[in-house]
Amino acid sequence: MVPQETRDLARRLLAKEAATDKTSLSTGSAMSRVYERLRWSLCALAGVAGFRALASRALTLAKAESPNLSAIQVIADGSLQGLSEIEPQIDAHHDGGEVILVAQLLGLLVTFIGEPLTLRLVQDAWPDAGQDDCNSEDGRAV
Repeated sequence: MVPQETRDLARRLLAKEAATDKTSLSTGSAMSRVYERLRWSLCALAGVAGFRALASRALTLAKAESPNLSAIQVIADGSLQGLSEIEPQIDAHHDGGEVILVAQLLGLLVTFIGEPLTLRLVQDAWPDAGQDDCNSEDGRAV
């Protein structure tokens, strides 16, 4: 199970990208943009094969928790196929598949490379995000 702080960070990243939807002509869903930003940052660190392995494991874990992700697959370049098949879930008491997938990916990163480097990668992917965006509401990091 992914810690609550990691889920909170996933929610904040998705909300940040969703807000971008309203202020620009951005394409794709907030989920696809969050995933792609993480993919580009992590491919630079671990290579395409390394990222694909990490993303595949995160997706497997996320599917166990959110069956609506069953149509999604990680393809050879590490991108997601079938993302348009899922519908965003807005429920204050239950995380949707988008939050779960991003949280699983971030959680695996914390496990493998540690919290400081994970937060650095997030800050590199979202340079406009402040330190508060990467910390939980009580000031703790991921």
